[in-house]
Amino acid sequence: MSKAAELAAFIANQSSANVASKNIIINGNMAVAQRATSSTSTGYQTVDRFQMGTSGVDEGPTQAQVDVSSGTTPYTLGFKKALKITNGNQTSGADAGDIIDVKHGIEAQHIAQSGWDFKSASSFVTLSFWVKSSVAQNFFGLVRTFDGTAFNFPFSTGSLTADTWTKVTKTIPGNSNLTIDTDNGEGLQIRWHMFLGTDRTASVTEDTWVAFDTTQRTPDNTSTWYTTNDATFEITGVQLEVGEVATPFKHESFGDNLKRCKRYFIRYSNSGNYAIGAAEDGTRGIFAFPAPDMRAAPTGTQGTLTLGGGIGSPPAVTAISSVTNSGHGLDLLLTVGSGLTAKDALRIRATDTASFLAFDAEL
Repeated sequence: MSKAAELAAFIANQSSANVASKNIIINGNMAVAQRATSSTSTGYQTVDRFQMGTSGVDEGPTQAQVDVSSGTTPYTLGFKKALKITNGNQTSGADAGDIIDVKHGIEAQHIAQSGWDFKSASSFVTLSFWVKSSVAQNFFGLVRTFDGTAFNFPFSTGSLTADTWTKVTKTIPGNSNLTIDTDNGEGLQIRWHMFLGTDRTASVTEDTWVAFDTTQRTPDNTSTWYTTNDATFEITGVQLEVGEVATPFKHESFGDNLKRCKRYFIRYSNSGNYAIGAAEDGTRGIFAFPAPDMRAAPTGTQGTLTLGGGIGSPPAVTAISSVTNSGHGLDLLLTVGSGLTAKDALRIRATDTASFLAFDAEL
């Protein structure tokens, strides 16, 4: 692209820099962590919308929401939180089936309706992020589709200097073979690999679309980070936007960011009363939550909760019988052993620090 075209694209993208929906990534500044701030488990455990995956590890890594150090460039640009992966001790070395990675899934309709003509090689989205590793090396990642024939776009961070924040930018063209449906399924996924064993790597070309092959996802990985006990990998400022140029990160209020995260996960804290409802019979209570519209009917999980109307000893909740989307929020049916009276008013009550109520509709 010529300098004039690059300048024109930059100006065009700058004109939309304050559009709230510019960044297709949700929680790219890692500010929201509804579940916890540290965990040694895989999946969605800490920073909302980002999950850690592993396979074949000798000791599980730790994922955590951490503070960005003051005085660093990301900090001065407004990034105060990061997702940090701390490696375990991989005593058996880098085996062919081993994996440690971070991934972010995007609803298909968010891509299909973003303004990116994903079937055109002359239409682009730009991925940018800040990354820091305690070990100096190159890392690989990928962008992949799921609908129709799955396609894969491998990329690399370039050689990182140890303990130094680096901004990485990747411009991704469309491709006539891509299929992305207009629905609430996973349409696009971004992965950052701290390590990917040779069962899933090969001599593949970076920065181009190829049909997804689970045995040929990225080029062969350097194993230095993986074989270094307690090595760390941090990421923040993740942005995916339509256009050929990475524009300044679209910061939004914490409340707006949290609302977008709650389309996928909602957690009520361990204090107070969660909702008012009524007893259907002696063992079931029905409750309506005016929650944000969730991506799909969620799965409910709970800590120690009771159902009561303020009189006597409220019975403990034994199960979440069902959770459904009502169109205006969530309808929740809870079960207790006994002690309710049909049509009596009820409230869901937290009883101790182990109390919580959560709804999960993640991709």
